[in-house]
Amino acid sequence: MSDAATQLRVDAIDWPPSWPRVLDAELGPPVSGDYRARPEDFMVEEVLDFAPEGEGEHLWLYIEKRDLTTAMVVKELARLCEVSPRVVGYSGMKDRVAVTRQWLSVQLPGREAPEGLAESLAERGVQVLEMARHPRKLKRGVHRANRFRLRLTGPAVDDEGFAARWERLLERGVANYFGPQRFGPDGRNLLRARSLLARGWRKRDDRDGMLLSAARSFLFNELLAERIREGSWDRLLSGEVANLDGTASQFTVEAPDAELEARAARLDLHPSGVLWGTGGSVANGEALAREAHLASRFPALCAGLEAAGVRLGRRPLRLRLVEASLTRGDGELWLAFALPRGAFATAVLRELIAHPTL
Repeated sequence: MSDAATQLRVDAIDWPPSWPRVLDAELGPPVSGDYRARPEDFMVEEVLDFAPEGEGEHLWLYIEKRDLTTAMVVKELARLCEVSPRVVGYSGMKDRVAVTRQWLSVQLPGREAPEGLAESLAERGVQVLEMARHPRKLKRGVHRANRFRLRLTGPAVDDEGFAARWERLLERGVANYFGPQRFGPDGRNLLRARSLLARGWRKRDDRDGMLLSAARSFLFNELLAERIREGSWDRLLSGEVANLDGTASQFTVEAPDAELEARAARLDLHPSGVLWGTGGSVANGEALAREAHLASRFPALCAGLEAAGVRLGRRPLRLRLVEASLTRGDGELWLAFALPRGAFATAVLRELIAHPTL
């Protein structure tokens, strides 16, 4: 295909995006602040709903890593166990500049763990907190939630309005944006995805799946941004696909009544947005019209994802903060909260502080 023809199929994308905050209209923009100045300022604990059974061909390791990506640890664990990284399992990818805890698994049928495995990992910044056997590999996305403990510094710490912003997030919930790390530095993952889909997607390596995810995440964020601008991000429209808080349970609301509106107001139900792909949306009415408008703005991205065979999904537009607390120290604030899997702590931070990475 010629360059000219390709350009006809490429959607215009403004980067960096101007996705609105929820609280700015009510409380004004946040004061600048700093986070993650060091790994210990950003602590994450992955939460599973089950534990290894104690026997089986897969060795499960509960680890704490510092200043390492999950992929780095997977590669090192595979090397030490003399296996392919493909037989190493994990549920979620955790940040590099952080101290994070999560389970990994490695398939070792009929084999014990290599002698000194924990010590070798410790030399590389990975502490093994627990080891146990299990019959199955740890699969992607099976964890229930992540617990966060974050340290903030800078002018926001002394801002009188910070506590008000925090309380409003607890009351109203948080806009469930995909975080900037999904799109790569300067949006490069997204821009590569746009080019890939314009050419016609075919899987070339494992990183291409990440690019498809970046495209879907961008479209979701654009839909959420429009709902925030019109004031409907936290209320149910006609034809809305409602998400039951803390679960994957969904149902279509033909016409919101007083009871459903009350449940949405107390954060028991959330509106949801489409994760673009094939299969047809179950939304209708006003909610479906918002999705159709999104497709009219980004036809190449939407068509490209469908051609790539990505299955349509849904994601709540709003998050409820649980296990939440705010602690003040000398020139610092510590935030603690839990979010469901797939949610980003940076979505919380961008409502609370101004920072160039948010």
